[in-house]
Amino acid sequence: MIKTEKILHLKSCRGRKVRVVREHYLREQVPCFSSLCQADCDNADGKVLPGDLTHYVVPDVGVVVDYLEILEFRELQGVVFTQTACQAVQHSKGRRQYNRLRNLLKDPRHDCVLFANEFQEYSYCPREKGESQEKWQTRCVYSAAVWYYNHLAGMMDVVMITEDQDAVAQYSSLNSGVYVISVQDYLQDFWSQVQAAHELYSSISQALQEKESEGTEREFTEHLPAEVLEAGIKSGRYIQGTLNVSKHQHSEASIMTEGLSNKNKDLSWGVLVCGGKNRNRAVHGDVVVVELLPKSEWRGKDTALTEAQGEEKSGEEADSKPMPTGRVVGILQRNWRDFVVTFPPREGPQPQSRNSQRILAVPWDRRIPKIRISTQQADALQDHRVVVRIDSWESTSQYPNGHSVRVLGRAGELETEVQTILIENCIHVPPFSDAQLREMPVNSPERPWRMDPAQVAERRDLRESHLVFSIDPRGCEDVDDTLSVRSLTGGELELGVHIADVTHFVPEGSLTDLEARSRATTYYLADRRYDMLPAVLSADLCSLLGGVDRYAMSVLWELDAQTLEVRNVWYGRTLIRSSYQLHYELAQALLNAEQAEVPELAGLGSEEKDAKLAELTQALEMLTHVARHLRAQRDRGGALELEGVEVRAQLDEERNITALVPRLPLEVHETVAECMIYANHWVARKIQEAFPHQALLRRHPPPRQEFFSQLVDSAAARGFTIDTRTNKALAESLDRALDPQDPLVNRLLRIMATTAMSQALYFSTGLQSQDQYYHYGLALDRYTHFTSPIRRYADIVVHRLLTAAISMDTRADPGRALANNKELEELAHHINTKNWASQRAQKLSTELFQCLYFKERDPESDPRCVADAVIYAIRDNGVLVFVSEYGVKGPVYLRNREGQVVAAGRDGRCEWQSGSVRRHADHITTVSSCGTSTFTLFDHITIRISVRSTSCHADSLNLEVISNKPHRSAEPQQPSSQGRCQLVQEVVRLAEEASQQAQEKAARRPKLSREEREFSQSKTPNLYSLLEEIRELALLDLDMAAHVCATTA
Repeated sequence: MIKTEKILHLKSCRGRKVRVVREHYLREQVPCFSSLCQADCDNADGKVLPGDLTHYVVPDVGVVVDYLEILEFRELQGVVFTQTACQAVQHSKGRRQYNRLRNLLKDPRHDCVLFANEFQEYSYCPREKGESQEKWQTRCVYSAAVWYYNHLAGMMDVVMITEDQDAVAQYSSLNSGVYVISVQDYLQDFWSQVQAAHELYSSISQALQEKESEGTEREFTEHLPAEVLEAGIKSGRYIQGTLNVSKHQHSEASIMTEGLSNKNKDLSWGVLVCGGKNRNRAVHGDVVVVELLPKSEWRGKDTALTEAQGEEKSGEEADSKPMPTGRVVGILQRNWRDFVVTFPPREGPQPQSRNSQRILAVPWDRRIPKIRISTQQADALQDHRVVVRIDSWESTSQYPNGHSVRVLGRAGELETEVQTILIENCIHVPPFSDAQLREMPVNSPERPWRMDPAQVAERRDLRESHLVFSIDPRGCEDVDDTLSVRSLTGGELELGVHIADVTHFVPEGSLTDLEARSRATTYYLADRRYDMLPAVLSADLCSLLGGVDRYAMSVLWELDAQTLEVRNVWYGRTLIRSSYQLHYELAQALLNAEQAEVPELAGLGSEEKDAKLAELTQALEMLTHVARHLRAQRDRGGALELEGVEVRAQLDEERNITALVPRLPLEVHETVAECMIYANHWVARKIQEAFPHQALLRRHPPPRQEFFSQLVDSAAARGFTIDTRTNKALAESLDRALDPQDPLVNRLLRIMATTAMSQALYFSTGLQSQDQYYHYGLALDRYTHFTSPIRRYADIVVHRLLTAAISMDTRADPGRALANNKELEELAHHINTKNWASQRAQKLSTELFQCLYFKERDPESDPRCVADAVIYAIRDNGVLVFVSEYGVKGPVYLRNREGQVVAAGRDGRCEWQSGSVRRHADHITTVSSCGTSTFTLFDHITIRISVRSTSCHADSLNLEVISNKPHRSAEPQQPSSQGRCQLVQEVVRLAEEASQQAQEKAARRPKLSREEREFSQSKTPNLYSLLEEIRELALLDLDMAAHVCATTA
């Protein structure tokens, strides 16, 4: 080891330049991470480059800084990143880009390594006097390339790529076997078939050229230096936070300041930033520093309705009182991600520059400013969705500069819009690679999968002793969980929850595990799903299907038969065979003592069938009894019964939407949910007690009280008092807020309470004090996710923790070391981010299909476009309504842009007339020549639904009031006789028979289709025709409905 010195020129916290001399140690042995190494380098702790390549490639500093996206292509193999280049990225591009490079180096799917050239004795180059930093960095990288060639004894050619033509001229002929060429020449000579890389190179090069030709006139003020921002934040002069641009008022943004809200009551609502100038080049999601304006310039939020409004935190738009207002003075961390933009139709001649055209592309997300793109394909890309990345936003430019990455397709096409939703939420789900699929066990007719005898010997066998069954949505393929309940010889009850043992098939650190960790969850969209695990696991070997042997992780409770108190609890790995694969409707029918066909009993004799059906029904009744007790326990602790807006798109075989079906609640839903909550709670207790500083739990922080303002005010307008001090008080208040004339009132109040809630979070127990573990919504002191490892990576982590905890109890070898607190917290943050992205994508997908449902219908003539709506919020120029039939929330304008207002006639019909509108706390009035019309909270009105289409953004629903009276089909239906119940039962029976025939037919097919094997995606669902048929029949007269039923039969 050789000691030398490294001289650094740094800035102090006060901005003064400081010369720092540091010790620098050089070593002869530094890992090269090449399989061709003959010098016995210590390459065990990282990826190793293969030896069967034609060359290794070493990118220059400028290439890594500007063209990292090209180096991320998996086709480019044998990439050696130097320490010099990585440090340059860290200093010039910031933490986000540096972390991106680090993740690339860690990812085993990418064939690249990091070489610590500045610590290698023979590749280190001290900076010479008067040498520029750029020249020194290029010399360091070239020296590293030469060292690699010599170290491998000339067995592998080395190509250094650079954009510095002087470096090409200087170094290209110095050493044989070490070639120095430009990036463009490298792509053309070695990767001519990777067209996407060539297009990306062209796009980035054009963007860099345009950046050099920027003007000098300032459009924005310069950001303050980092040291000034840091000192200002510490002194309290400046405020740090994440910029959140309003979804509805795009000129408004806010910065939430949770840390300062306790010190300064004025900041409890955050800081408002109005207008683009005050935003000062910050985009949605940036971590910014703001300076408060004088109080005389403080403003309130705009409370007028805007397009596509309908989802906001309760209370955020409650009033327009002045609030702290500021301006952005610096940006600490950019949130520049992949953005989807649309190239709008161009009018007139366009200026051209260097054979390219500069286009202002319009982002799909309305909160993002237009992005200036230089492209040679401006005409061809009109009305297309394109993925772009922002490169820079200088103070001399009104808009940010960026480059295009790839084209998604024409705007408005279904696949294009679905891919847009995924990209906008940073969801990347490529097909599983061949290397990942090679890790999977085989299960085919020729080679059926069988249990390992060693596993059979180690696990507790429940196949003969327990009646195990699953209850899932109809057509479910990824069956995570099964249940069992039985009476023990001592009089106790035994409740069992059995979860798929995914960790047996997915070892930690495997390629499948890394991909599952990256995805973090299965993404469910309206017409498809993207699995976290390959289909051979998610839909077959890990799915607890009926009648097959499977590995499971089980929790078994011995309960007192009378009090249902826990006498004992057992955790462990088991063998199970599910006897029945029930769907919710079938299980509920059995509980209701209705006639129902269980497919597994279809081929049995009458006596045996009746006996087994009685056994299954008794188990379901016992399970329901236990679940009611568990729910009552949580209710006494303050558990909340919240309400969401859940609607699903019914699709035909060609994936065309035929109906929007709201989810119908059944008691069996609650029964299964209570058992899963119980298992999650007990597993949380187990792993937290075993690993108090490194267990993955899930907490639900109490919501901020100000977010309840809309709920409290709306309930008061109806005469109800809502107490929000604790979850128990809130639950009891909501239970009392019942309107016997309109059950939708209570449902809307619960929806408002749900909207006011904070997000539940995964966290590491080492980061929070124990009083922060509490789950507000479920009223549990500890909670985690254990019951869905097929579709949630958090559950896989918890399974591994539980296995380690069980090993500690038995003093067995726990195996691989567990993640420490810091690593677990980073993983928890990643999973939280992906879960929120999944929720947003699912919501946007539902909205997309809601628009598709109405887009092909004429709103003037189609009766399905007319619906009943309930007013749940008042705004300056209209109201927000909820359409329960379709699960739609949105704005209804009472004043249009021309200044006209809605006037209601004596029969309730509405039309536009000149007049005025006045807002009150619980109602809004319009005054016109027809008189005064009043719209009050919780009033039912009739609306017409149409689609508002734009080429650059997502389509949205347009809700227009046509009558201030309820829609006729929305009146409460009181069954006058048993006819309607018999009708529904008949429809259910016919549908079940058809479903059983379809299942028998499907059972004769291969378990996995070619599409499922190749892309690991589910088949197109078609699950809701029954609910749609019931809904349509319910709208008919009773006599007509009976006639239809008889005809169908």
